[in-house]
Amino acid sequence: MDHIHDVVLARYSPARARAAMPFGCLTLGEKKDYNSPSEVTDKYDLGQIVKSEEFCEIFRAKDRNTLKMYTCKKFHKKDGRKVRKAAKNEIKILKMVKHHNILQLVDAFETKKEYFIFLELATGREVFDWILDQGYYSERDTSNVMRQVLEAVAYLHSLKIIHRNLKLENLVYFNRLKHSKIVISDFQLAKLENGLIKDPCGTPEYLAPEVVARQRYGRPVDCWAIGVIMYILLSGNPPFYDDAEEDDSDNRDKNLFLKILSGDYEFDSPYWDDISDSAKSLVASLMEVDQDQRLTAQEAIAHEWISGNAASDKNIKDGVCAQIEKNFAKAKWKKAVRVTTLMKRLRASEQGDSGATGAPADPNAPSGAPAPPAGGSDGVAANMKAGCSEKAPETQTALSLLSATRQEEQARCNGDVPQMLPQRKGD
Repeated sequence: MDHIHDVVLARYSPARARAAMPFGCLTLGEKKDYNSPSEVTDKYDLGQIVKSEEFCEIFRAKDRNTLKMYTCKKFHKKDGRKVRKAAKNEIKILKMVKHHNILQLVDAFETKKEYFIFLELATGREVFDWILDQGYYSERDTSNVMRQVLEAVAYLHSLKIIHRNLKLENLVYFNRLKHSKIVISDFQLAKLENGLIKDPCGTPEYLAPEVVARQRYGRPVDCWAIGVIMYILLSGNPPFYDDAEEDDSDNRDKNLFLKILSGDYEFDSPYWDDISDSAKSLVASLMEVDQDQRLTAQEAIAHEWISGNAASDKNIKDGVCAQIEKNFAKAKWKKAVRVTTLMKRLRASEQGDSGATGAPADPNAPSGAPAPPAGGSDGVAANMKAGCSEKAPETQTALSLLSATRQEEQARCNGDVPQMLPQRKGD
């Protein structure tokens, strides 16, 4: 692996200060030792932009000496504090990890205007695409995918790292060979579990109940997300969904979160008729609402469906593919749908309409965010159930504002996730 360029902070020495400045001048603070742009371009040939993401631009890059290809993520500092924070966080976390199922950091540079992160290049496909191309797909194929994901996550958790954004889009095959490994990518939201964590973070459909409820959370949120991934790979359906119309996103989101809080999912027929009881047992253990009772990644690896011979070899491709194409054809889950602003507007309009106050403010909550209702997940679920049956007076205004302000607000951890939950009027 190529040498990783560390960002160095160098403090002036008194002697150096006297030599550099007139008598009587004071040295102030620290000086940043930036990389020059030429250090990047002398080593790598950056191609055209492959795609633009929320925080960065993605390039293909070629090492000028070895001619080896890499992925380059370029973050522009001028794009704001959240972008700078995301870049620094990803570099920090990736420097800590080395695992064959995690996309590895190769190089990192910080210039005065940008951050550059160079990663291994994964040339394989997303898991969805791989399934659709198979002539035969069984539980054993899914078990192989989940084993690799669990091993990578167990490794991260041994370092007290929470990924916080595990989802199918972040799982890719490393290359196009028949027995390619799976790699996990995107560590912009990853966090060390070294204190109180309550800020909501992640992708809504994969959120654990404790995140939705604004409770303290940790590594178990990744295991919940793995359960969601496994559910989708075995049935082609998401475990939590709502049939509300596309333009009724406020009720759709409320209903989604209500179902997550209560663990309201089913192994419904006919989609689960051919799936083994062992597979269902593992999904249920990973998607346990009580995070203290939820299976850990290491415990899941020891489950008979992962490490034993319990996974069925029956071909389930036709059923799974039909549901994947039905549920994900519009790429609903691939959109960066930010509902933070919508939830703020709905909550503000409800409070303004009722004149009531909510629970005491949480000092750890983001600025302007209300504290979660008392009573944990059950309390939140009760309030949300009431909220679903009461029409917020300013719903349409909030929906129109959402489109205009999507780029303005993010969760404090830079995630695509609501920062608050609406409460029943008068609570």
